[in-house]
Amino acid sequence: MAIREKVFGIVTGVFKRHGGVAIDTPVFELKETLTGKYGEDSKLIYDLADQGGELSSLRYDLTVPFARYLATKKLTSMRRYHIAKVYRRDNPARGRFREFYQCDFDIAGQYELMVPDFEILKIATELLDKLNIGSYEVKLNHRRLLDGMLEICGVPAEKFRTICSSIDKLDKLPWEDVKKEVQDKGLSEEAADKIGTLVVKRGKPLELLEELMRDDSPFRGNAASEQALSEMKQLFSYMEVGKCLDRYVFDLSLARGLDYYTGVIFEAVFTGTVKMGSIAAGGRYDDLVGMFSGLQVPAVGMSLGIERVFAIMEEQSSQVAVRKTQTDVLVLGIGKSLWNVVIAIANELWELEIGTEFKCVAPGKIKKNLSDASDKDCIPWVVLVGQDELDQGVVKLRNMSEKIEEEISRDGLAAIIQTRIASAACAT
Repeated sequence: MAIREKVFGIVTGVFKRHGGVAIDTPVFELKETLTGKYGEDSKLIYDLADQGGELSSLRYDLTVPFARYLATKKLTSMRRYHIAKVYRRDNPARGRFREFYQCDFDIAGQYELMVPDFEILKIATELLDKLNIGSYEVKLNHRRLLDGMLEICGVPAEKFRTICSSIDKLDKLPWEDVKKEVQDKGLSEEAADKIGTLVVKRGKPLELLEELMRDDSPFRGNAASEQALSEMKQLFSYMEVGKCLDRYVFDLSLARGLDYYTGVIFEAVFTGTVKMGSIAAGGRYDDLVGMFSGLQVPAVGMSLGIERVFAIMEEQSSQVAVRKTQTDVLVLGIGKSLWNVVIAIANELWELEIGTEFKCVAPGKIKKNLSDASDKDCIPWVVLVGQDELDQGVVKLRNMSEKIEEEISRDGLAAIIQTRIASAACAT
């Protein structure tokens, strides 16, 4: 929980810096709200038992509930963030749960072409950098470019979404397995082989874009592909100025299986020592709100898979001490007769909004309590209150990290501790 609170603080800070407003939605939605939005992943939705009323399901993500929220409130513009639990009837594994948190940021409304898309991509890398989890790669593609590729390869339009769901498995399965799957879905071997020659293309965004826009490119002459490449060109120019382009890889195998995507799509993958896979993803979905209200409200957003970030950080924290509390000071009375003094000191520190715990222990237990404060709780300061020192008008203040102990006037103790804590915060 200490790690989670730290992560939520970082995430919320980034979202608020980009003008996000928080909302909340019910943990369950009408089943019809969620139906037909998630492609082959729809089988992972938890349906609630029919008790003679409306059919409901636990929410699968936070995007569809947001679209429903915009539609029911008749909102046409919003920058929102939402941190909440979602539910999937999946097979639990490391970093994969049936109940887990998602952290979403979405921009809905009419804007200049690719401007909000850039900001979402910037937020994604900003979040991952701020969380300081280590190396990652963000794959980027465009749904219309995928549609154009499938059209070029001879895939019937009615099979686009189901074939995309298969292509989306290329990060887990070799091409031969995916090829067999698309053929099982009714695709000819010739069409499958054509797809295989294109989905392997990946590289630096500007370099691959240049290749795909050449006169001899198979994408030339295909209307959907040319529109997507034009949008990507504009997007990359914004990303270059926003200093995030180098964090992305243009990857034609990225498909994102969800049915509601209509434009740019992306997925961040952790590439460090912990095997974790996708940690963030998102894209543009211009038609989703209209499914509920008939009103066209374009939108683009991202979702951070926070449970996987927790797993990575927990693995990293096993090598270092993690503060389980926000306690800055432990007031430790030596002897059971000093409760009144110890409480008075703790109260002075609380009034200065300094995180403080207090206790009185027998002289023989001082060493253990100091050890616990240092090793288990990571408390940086301990005030040792003894009767002999009090008779002289002083107490002992111990800096736990530097193992330095000094005598401090009892009367000026709280102000001195406040100054020391402020100085330590400035130093870090």
